[in-house]
Amino acid sequence: MTQRLSDDALGLIFNDARTHSSWRPEAVSQADLHAIYDLAKMGPTSANGQPLRIAFVMSAEAKEKLRPALAPGNVDKTMSAPVVAILAHDLDFYEYYPETFPIRDMRSMYVGKPKMIEEAAFRNGTLQSAYFIIAARALGFDCGPMSGFDNAMVDEVFFDGTKIKSNFLCNIGHGDGKSLFPRLPRLDFDRVCTIL
Repeated sequence: MTQRLSDDALGLIFNDARTHSSWRPEAVSQADLHAIYDLAKMGPTSANGQPLRIAFVMSAEAKEKLRPALAPGNVDKTMSAPVVAILAHDLDFYEYYPETFPIRDMRSMYVGKPKMIEEAAFRNGTLQSAYFIIAARALGFDCGPMSGFDNAMVDEVFFDGTKIKSNFLCNIGHGDGKSLFPRLPRLDFDRVCTIL
């Protein structure tokens, strides 16, 4: 794969993309969510572990269940978003290794090792969540990723009885841009990178 994306495509995903807080009324369909996930799932994870789990909050009833967990500053932008993705990771991800990595026994490496499980699930779930944002942008959607909520409450309401743990939320839709701030500065290469 040596072909470079066009500047327009790079703008859509990175350079022109912004974190949105207000939304136009266009809906996001279940088919759209399938398309976003089907693109995001192709990104690499450690030994193809794929710990990402997503709860898509779309209905008014589900949003009301989410509302009490939100920090006050996140309520309006989240409740008005067409979709709220609860991006989470499954601490039982390694149980799927016979299916996702059939060429070697990876499952036994994790059994009885909770620290290793938590680190791998969180690291790779976060990585997949970033792929999710990139996939959504690539397919023409705007995103509003955020912290600022009660993880324990979200886990109890949406993932009770499982080993799935929420990481962050991502509002999805078509942003209207009215609440965008000027783009904030990014640190330059020389301040954050070292070539050895």
